Amino acid sequence: MSAISASEKVDGFTRKSMRKAQKQRKSQGSSQYRTQSAPVELSPLPQLKDAPSAEQQELFTQKLQQCCMLFDFLDSVTDLKSKEIKRATLNELVDYVSTNRGVLVEPAYPEITNMISTNIFRTLAPSENPDFDPEEDEPTLEASWPHMQLVYEFLLRFLENPDFQPSIAKRYIDQKFVLQLLELFDSEDPRERDFLKTILHRIYGKFLGLRAFIRKQINNIFLRFIYETEHFNGVAELLEILGSIINGFALPLKAEHKQFLMRVLIPLHTAKGLALFHAQLAYCVVQFLEKDPTLTEPVIRGLLKFWPKTCSQKEVMFLGEIEEILDVIEPTQFKKIQEPLFKQISKCVANPHFQVAERALYFWNNEYILSLIEENIDKVLPIMFGSLYRISKEHWNPTIVALVYNVLKTLMEMNCTLFDELTSSYKADRQREKKKEQERDELWKKLEELRLSNSTLVQNNSHMLQSVLNNKNNNNNNNDNQDKAADAAITEDDRAPEF
Repeated sequence: MSAISASEKVDGFTRKSMRKAQKQRKSQGSSQYRTQSAPVELSPLPQLKDAPSAEQQELFTQKLQQCCMLFDFLDSVTDLKSKEIKRATLNELVDYVSTNRGVLVEPAYPEITNMISTNIFRTLAPSENPDFDPEEDEPTLEASWPHMQLVYEFLLRFLENPDFQPSIAKRYIDQKFVLQLLELFDSEDPRERDFLKTILHRIYGKFLGLRAFIRKQINNIFLRFIYETEHFNGVAELLEILGSIINGFALPLKAEHKQFLMRVLIPLHTAKGLALFHAQLAYCVVQFLEKDPTLTEPVIRGLLKFWPKTCSQKEVMFLGEIEEILDVIEPTQFKKIQEPLFKQISKCVANPHFQVAERALYFWNNEYILSLIEENIDKVLPIMFGSLYRISKEHWNPTIVALVYNVLKTLMEMNCTLFDELTSSYKADRQREKKKEQERDELWKKLEELRLSNSTLVQNNSHMLQSVLNNKNNNNNNNDNQDKAADAAITEDDRAPEF
């Protein structure tokens, strides 16, 4: 480690800037490592297409074993020949599994899973940037991707091969394999996460015995993300898989699935990085509500519970999700949540951040939501009216004011009588408020006058007290002088001679 200069010891910012600059110079990282103590040079094997049919299976196995060799891709000048041989071999294996039938015989399964496990399963290196922000910073790409991409491609073709037999593969693609696969979702490299998403979805579809385990482990990852780490790179990809899984749930929904919705998916809305996966999260929530409309009330109440207080960007996302839910809501469910929901929408409409207000006002552009509001106008209009009327007079943004006027016009057309009653009531309330304000101002003025008069009185009293004290002091001084004169006269008499 380099020595730290005296100036750097004093100025921590200098050290931080230097560390950041050093990290920015590295755009690639790798968790791969060489297991051999000394380099082993690979020799090219014959092409599978040129080998006799009887020898192809043995050659296939040899090539799989050859691809278990790992190389250091952070060192760009060593093992170039061997790296190229492995890359060519992986390409050949991908083509061989994709285009040929009858290659997936039972003895090949352990060799295939061993090659895959050796290449992709590893402990992910810590992020080079401890303050990594997926929205702002560039991710660290996997340096060994030229080989790893082909391994992932091979795994995908292996799973999709018509000859693939889950009954044999389940001995090797087991819970441990799936758990290691899920851990890789935390990779910073988006290319790797995209492959993992497709592969896990294929495994979920082919291995019925692993489905409950996969759901449970995804559940654990999310809970750890929400309540412990607040960091996991693959949340969006896992939610995308879940969207397809939820779509295939049988009815009626199991208690386990409802619990997952309320205890995992709804609290996920509290995450700091919600913007990275909100689209996938909202899709999952809507899928649940399309399956079981009775979940609408607890879901909306859950969203209102976690409604953001200080982040306008998240508020806009929440409003978007609420609109998606209202698009599929049943009228009977709407009646149950209209009061708390429109109280929150009313607050959003009155939000000084114009994007939040604008997003809330766009609800009135949705025909289905308009029809629901019209059916329940006697409940919705009294909740919304005060905020809308006040904003039409006070909001700083002219676009918002124009939208508010359009909404007020729409509501007036729905129920003119109720609108007029609320207008009169609102104006009467405003008059009362103004009168109270005026009375309050007058009271404060009187109190101020009373304070001033009291201070004047106190000041006069203090002057009077001061003059009395001065008079008393003068009298005392005069008495003292008279006593001194009398004493002096007596003294003179004592001194006079007798005759």
